[in-house]
Amino acid sequence: MEDMCIRFIDLPCRINGVTVQDESGFYNVYINARLSIEAQHEAIAHELTHIKRDDFYSLEPITKVESFK
Repeated sequence: MEDMCIRFIDLPCRINGVTVQDESGFYNVYINARLSIEAQHEAIAHELTHIKRDDFYSLEPITKVESFK
């Protein structure tokens, strides 16, 4: 897997996590610090799946990209 950093920050309640890839290909994974530890682990797994699937270059609608389990 590519280089990445996971950070825990306060995000809006509806946002569990978000990943941003910078111009060098480094992944910045932001997880909502307000979530329970279990929910944080689920959010990390979700964001890592986006990285593994290379969703950042997908032409699929966001609803389809976000619909995996």
